[in-house]
Amino acid sequence: MGNIAAVTDAEFEAQVLKSDKPVLVDFWAEWCGPCRQVAPILDEIAGAHGDKITFFKMNVDENPVTPSSYRVTGIPTINVYQGGEVVKTIVGARPKATLLNELSDFIA
Repeated sequence: MGNIAAVTDAEFEAQVLKSDKPVLVDFWAEWCGPCRQVAPILDEIAGAHGDKITFFKMNVDENPVTPSSYRVTGIPTINVYQGGEVVKTIVGARPKATLLNELSDFIA
């Protein structure tokens, strides 16, 4: 699925929480239709803005610990982490223009 690397429960702290730049994590699952809709949009945004913000996907079925610790109850959920904290949460599929607008603080 696209150019966005996967991150696991085991790698989450090192890859996401300890990153020195903002990190977007797309929580998704294979069976989730809206997740499949948003994936190519996130790929495009990652291609254009990957220098400013790091992008990861996390399969919630394969990695149950992290989503539950961040209270991810619906997918797709997109969390942006900065300095080890969640600074933005977007729940549900959104059109590209809406996502770009919601992420503008991090990709401007």
